[in-house]
Amino acid sequence: MNRTGHSTTRAALIYQHTAMEWDRAIADALGKPAEEALKKQDPSGTGT
Repeated sequence: MNRTGHSTTRAALIYQHTAMEWDRAIADALGKPAEEALKKQDPSGTGT
């Protein structure tokens, strides 16, 4: 077993790749409501 708790380096890399995809999906899902809230605060989209 290696440092990541997986039996092979290949298994660890597969897990890391999958985890990054999950992280991206979660960030995208959480980002949408945040973007909408910001648009409501600044309808012009100027950021000021």
